[in-house]
This record gives sequence, C-alpha cells and structure tokens, in this order.
Amino acid sequence: MERIITRQIKETLAEEGIFNPMNNYIRLKVSFPPLYFKLEEPPHLLVISPRDRIESIREILLQPNLSREEAESIEARVDKLGVSSLVVELGGLGATYPTFVANNAGLRFTIDAATEEWLHQYLALTPLGFLYLLDLTGISRNYEIAIINETVASMVSKEIGAMVTERYYPDYENSKEESESEFDFNREMREIRRAVDNYLAQGEVTKAEEFMEQKRQHLASMGYPIRKLNQAYFAFHGTYADSPTSISPIGVELEKLREQSASLKNFLDTVATITSQQELAESVK
Repeated sequence: MERIITRQIKETLAEEGIFNPMNNYIRLKVSFPPLYFKLEEPPHLLVISPRDRIESIREILLQPNLSREEAESIEARVDKLGVSSLVVELGGLGATYPTFVANNAGLRFTIDAATEEWLHQYLALTPLGFLYLLDLTGISRNYEIAIINETVASMVSKEIGAMVTERYYPDYENSKEESESEFDFNREMREIRRAVDNYLAQGEVTKAEEFMEQKRQHLASMGYPIRKLNQAYFAFHGTYADSPTSISPIGVELEKLREQSASLKNFLDTVATITSQQELAESVK
C-alpha cells in the first residue's frame, strides 16, 4: 500500500512541477528528498506551554504505545512545574527517514499525512524550513516560523491529497456523507480560543482554565470528545493556522497568497523563502 500511494503522490507532485527545492536552479525532475513513508504507529508528543499564554515552548517525543493512564501521569508530573502540558498522539512524523504515518487512519488522511511529512523534509532545505529546524531544536525559538511552516505543509498536502483522491479514488470521495448537524465545531473552537486569549491577556489564568474545562464538557455533550483542553492543546493545534483552533492572521495571509499565486508550485516557491511574518505580509499583494 505504501508503494502505491507513494507513486500516486509523486506523479501528482510531478504534474504540479514540484520535485525538489533546488529545481528552480538545477533542472532535475527528481523528487528530493525521495518520498518514502511507512505505515506504523508514530510516537506520542509531549507539548508544553506556559499557563499565562498560548505558545509551545518545548516538545518532547515519547514512545508510541503509551496508555491513557501513562499519558495523564506524565502530564500531571509536568503540570506540577507550573506549566500546561498535553501528550498528543501524532498522525505522522517527518523527523525520520522513512517518515511515519499512523497505521490506523483512513485513506485520505494517509495520503495527506504522507505528503505533509515529505513537505517538511522538502522545506527543511529552504530558508523557511531551516529556521523551523532551529526552532524545533531549541537553538532559536520562533513560534511564528513554526506556524508558517506547519500551515504551508498542511495547505499544500491537502491540495495534493485532494488531487490524488479525485484522480485515483473518485468513489472514495463520492461515498463520503455530509453531516447534517447544526453544531458548528470550527466556529465553536475559534470562539473558545478568542475567549481564552482574552482571559490570559487580563491575567485571569484560573478563569481561562475553568472556562476551557466547561467548554470541553460541552463539546463532549455535542459529540466531540476532547480528552484535555488547555493552553498546550491550543499551542499544539494552533501551529496550524488553517485549523479552527488558531486565530493567527498567518492563516488568512497564506490563503491570500495562495489565491494570488499562479500555481501551487509558485506558492510553495514563494513561501519557502519567507523568514518572518512581516515578509509574509509583504508578499501578499
């Protein structure tokens, strides 16, 4: 299965003219780094955020087969240090070669995740990706760069994933049923995030945490169970500015830049050279 999906993703990337970060200078139509992933259980990730603001200040990889009790025990010990923590079950991991994609997910998720993890390796050879590596290693923390990098990889992988699915698995997309629920989860999460940010800006940390727990219980009652909703949750998911847990203007700016780009490759080439949010804002016409 890995080989089939790999071939389909590579063919789709090639049709978009996306091969490697040096392709604008050295005309080699070869994917680099080579796209290679394995369906395995990825590790967990411990995310740590301050309590008085939402920002990922430390991320630590943990073993794959953690039980819920073990995860909560780790969180409890870390929280005693006066921070907010969350153990996340990753859907993929691009820091290894081959990359890992969760082996218990659906087809579309697998395609998107395999593409996204490859894009992280692709971007690592660009100015944007290099700064993100410095952030990940703790050499030079830059949460804005992390948001830009993660959001770009997410946006491009979703576009490629949609192309692959439409071309090779049209029946899969047609078989998906639309939800008729009146509850708007995305809007609810954005409203929660804004309210939490307001509480924290006023120094009301305890109120923010009580509010998040109340909302977590409400979401569960609406059919959206979230094990733990706290600052670390928003710090992790907020790095994807195209997700409902983020209220960062970076997502809007990247979407505008994508709309103005002549192609997906043009968009990727442009954002790969960006080294700050200010540069991103200036790139939007």
